[in-house]
Amino acid sequence: ERDQPSIYIQSSRSPENTRRTLEFETEVATRIKELDDEANEVTALKNYHDGEILHERNLVELEDTILPRWLYEYLYPCNVARECQMLRIENIAIPACYLLVGILQGLQGPLTNAYPLDKKATGAQMLTIGSVRILPASFKILFGFLSDNFPLMGYRRKSYMFMGWLMASLSMLVLLSFSDLHFLENKGNPEEKDFPENAPSIPFFTVCTLFFCTGFWFADVMGDSIVAEKTKLEIQKGQIQSMCYACRFFGIMTAAPLSTYLYDSLGAWSIVQLMAILPLMIMPTLWYLSEVRNAPVKSTREQCNEIWNTVCSRAVWQPMGFIYLYNILQVSNGAWKFFQEEVLGLTSTQLNILLNVAYVLLYLGVIAYRYYFITWSWRTIYVATTLMNGFFSVFQILLIFGITFGLSNFWFSMGDDAFSEFLHGIQFLPTTIMMAHLCPAGSEGASYAMFTTVHNSAINLSRAISTTLLPIWDVTLDTLKTGEKSGILNLTLLTTGLQISGILFVYLLPQTKEDLTKLGSETSRSSAGGAIFLVITFCSILYAVVISTLNIVTSLQNLNGILE
Repeated sequence: ERDQPSIYIQSSRSPENTRRTLEFETEVATRIKELDDEANEVTALKNYHDGEILHERNLVELEDTILPRWLYEYLYPCNVARECQMLRIENIAIPACYLLVGILQGLQGPLTNAYPLDKKATGAQMLTIGSVRILPASFKILFGFLSDNFPLMGYRRKSYMFMGWLMASLSMLVLLSFSDLHFLENKGNPEEKDFPENAPSIPFFTVCTLFFCTGFWFADVMGDSIVAEKTKLEIQKGQIQSMCYACRFFGIMTAAPLSTYLYDSLGAWSIVQLMAILPLMIMPTLWYLSEVRNAPVKSTREQCNEIWNTVCSRAVWQPMGFIYLYNILQVSNGAWKFFQEEVLGLTSTQLNILLNVAYVLLYLGVIAYRYYFITWSWRTIYVATTLMNGFFSVFQILLIFGITFGLSNFWFSMGDDAFSEFLHGIQFLPTTIMMAHLCPAGSEGASYAMFTTVHNSAINLSRAISTTLLPIWDVTLDTLKTGEKSGILNLTLLTTGLQISGILFVYLLPQTKEDLTKLGSETSRSSAGGAIFLVITFCSILYAVVISTLNIVTSLQNLNGILE
């Protein structure tokens, strides 16, 4: 009926018909808005009703507990479904998994960066170690697809999570059992480390790292899959993810400086011991993890069709298009670290302090979103944080000209290097909440891994662009040492402009979760959009696998040439 008047207008020039048509269309639009408002009211009433039921049920449970009321309500909020109360014994494995992921990431970083260098590893060998650390992450979709389609011992998640953490632990136990990771005292040069005869070779260390990272990422995908399932039961979306990722970043924040301290004071063996023991400590919580055994599993064909229908929805390819474009444009200044070290005179210790402070502020950014910004619209968050990031980038320009307002270069550097991580922490959670909301039921493992792959591949591509931009101006070490600053200034202005330009695509991002749901209507589907999304996803995976494999092969060829 709405289309007929428009057709009539084209065939008639009568002003009266035009007026009636406009009145009719205005009345229809008004009625549609009223229906939308009524639907929102029904949803709000349902959420309120569900919250009241949950509150009454939890009050009944409160009467049977020995805990003080205030502590019980803090641990198990009365307006949250029991399935979503992460601190209950049947759910505690989920935040524990995220915390363990963060701790192991923090422990592994200094170990894999410092130990091979102390053993005089070549640049090719360091490149190989870096490649095997990220290579298993390229198969996250495969890990998720495996758990979605082929339950192990009747469980789709907990059995695979157990297997992943067991593999991570065993790989470090093998490294401990078949090599000596202690340091020997070097009386001639105390700053250099000596190693015993049975210290692990670089190839053996690399293989153990590969198996550790494979188990690590396998377990991480299972944790993400469970959270994606739990979020569908939430009344206020985002609470579970904000808690779990806060645990993860807290783990990174505490473990990274601890790893540096342990390496310098006790040696590599202490870190490897922790990396072997900690995954075993999570095993008891997996026993109590609540999951339906032998639950119905859709056929592989049905799950593939669901994923295809999902990616064809405008609610997927439009916001994920924004995430991809925005993160590609977050191009960093590839010469900035050299400038800090060679021109500003920052020591390696000070650079490590900046890194640790950045971890702390990243965690605080996640906490700030959880408690203060979770009700803000996604567009507002991205626009505000992007503009603030541009403001902090001005600090780089002031440092280039030596304007620090009486502060040392080290303290002034925190304005850009550290506080920008606080903004990234605020940006991070809206993205993950949106991705979990898009996952189809029954295929959470593969779909959530697919969405995170798009996000991560855009970041990797931005790093490649950062490297590509370096030859545009002369920002070599020799030039920086001479005091020539025009190149580093131009590169800073270019990368800052690219980062801020990401907000030009913010119109692709829905304002809220409700707007995201409206985008998913059947009338807003596009096979072309879904096809482009899948092509970008799998090309990104192929790119990561090929680059990592080429790095490994090149390193092995260089090693064979040295041995010959």
